[in-house]
Amino acid sequence: MIATMPKSHEDRKKTLTRLRRIQGQCAALETALASGAECGAILQQLAAVRGGVNGLMSEILEIHLREELGVPEAKGVDLDAVLGLVRSYLK
Repeated sequence: MIATMPKSHEDRKKTLTRLRRIQGQCAALETALASGAECGAILQQLAAVRGGVNGLMSEILEIHLREELGVPEAKGVDLDAVLGLVRSYLK
């Protein structure tokens, strides 16, 4: 059976809100490119999009691990350490 992500209404709402923010950043990037904006402004917008996507990926991964592992601390897993490591690679 394939699990759906995220399962809770609150997590789903939070991730969709983050995704919509990324969509807005992409639309702003498209406008900047179409209007011939300065390179610095375009690079800044690209960095914002990348940060948004990485944040969403981190959030989805955290939700997935917490849901799949149940209560990770009870199973001897330091989930915060694992997520800190993953976040450091996503930056």
